[in-house]
Amino acid sequence: MAKTNILAGLDIGSSTIKILIAVKRNGEPNFEVLFRGEEPSLGVRRGVVIDVDKVSRIIQILFDRLRAETGQKINSVFVNIGGSHISCVLSRGMVAVSRADRSVSKEDIDRVLQEAARALSLPSNNEILETFPKEFIIDGVGGIKTAEGLQGGRLETEILILSSFLPYKNNLIQAVLDAGLQISDIVPSSIASSSVVLSQRQKELGVAILDIGAGTSDLAVFEEGDLVHLAVFPIGSANITSDIAVGLKTDVDIAEAIKIKLGSCLFKGKDKKEKTEVEGEEPLIFSQKILTGIIEARVSEIFGEVQKELKKISKQNLLPSGLVLAGGGARLPKIVELAKKELKLPCRLGKIACFPELEEELSYATVCGLVFDGSKSEGREIWRESSFSSGSFANKIKKIFRNFLP
Repeated sequence: MAKTNILAGLDIGSSTIKILIAVKRNGEPNFEVLFRGEEPSLGVRRGVVIDVDKVSRIIQILFDRLRAETGQKINSVFVNIGGSHISCVLSRGMVAVSRADRSVSKEDIDRVLQEAARALSLPSNNEILETFPKEFIIDGVGGIKTAEGLQGGRLETEILILSSFLPYKNNLIQAVLDAGLQISDIVPSSIASSSVVLSQRQKELGVAILDIGAGTSDLAVFEEGDLVHLAVFPIGSANITSDIAVGLKTDVDIAEAIKIKLGSCLFKGKDKKEKTEVEGEEPLIFSQKILTGIIEARVSEIFGEVQKELKKISKQNLLPSGLVLAGGGARLPKIVELAKKELKLPCRLGKIACFPELEEELSYATVCGLVFDGSKSEGREIWRESSFSSGSFANKIKKIFRNFLP
């Protein structure tokens, strides 16, 4: 069978930068991974590119390794964007139906979507990143997903708009372009993760995904198949490591090793002393109960932020499909039990769909989601540098209409 186009995902994270190259054979449900690689991340802080040159060099290293090992040359990538500068807000637009027979046309839909985008007043230096139409309202009757062909005199719409701080977005774009790559699309990290970790049924019933990375934790909430809220917290698994280093009076590398080997989010049973060998120093001896207490406090803080966001949209304790955990930070033992305790919701670890060999590799959820989303948009025109740098209203509106495509 013939292969589809080769797809490339680039996940620029606070701890590592990952690439994933995959294809999907015609008629097959799963992707074939051709290459995956990662390098320690330099020049990224809490999900934001702060040193363009350092990030660009790491991207070049990864793609040079790809060419050396596989002979493949990749020209464009789907890339994530993270950081707590990303925000979401609802906006509404209203127009009069233009046709004499009062039938809603494609042009009416275009106009009302543009009105909704124009109605939003963004802070200085912020720009629309992505849009998610929620519903149409015809003569006061809402909940309509497809308005074309229906009859009425007044057409309204409500859309969820994600925006980002433009200088941070431009840094990300420049780092990729300087590495000699074009950008096919930019996708918020939690949206990418949700594509391969959440099922459509979960999104219909009501579900939240929390992707716990090194520098940030990304939350996305879905209901009736639509994104209803998104938030990024500047707290991640690296904060847990730092807390352990301070609490046990050791360096960060040893703290990371202790977290991976002995860490847990909940303490049960009798306390015991643990001993870790430290090169050139006396062994580090510490209490398991104290270690668990350090980890639990920080993870509880993350779940506390989740609860605040759920309260903002009146969804606390009201998501039938609960919370699904992804990201490298979700691998901490007993994190699901702590999430249930803190949030009073069903909680579970996610699994990555359509990538069988990466099913349990939750740190790859974002980059797998980028490839998955890319496969759904094959044939779409690649966004050139000018598309990103112009900031024209037309480019923003294209993002709106793309969400109505099947």
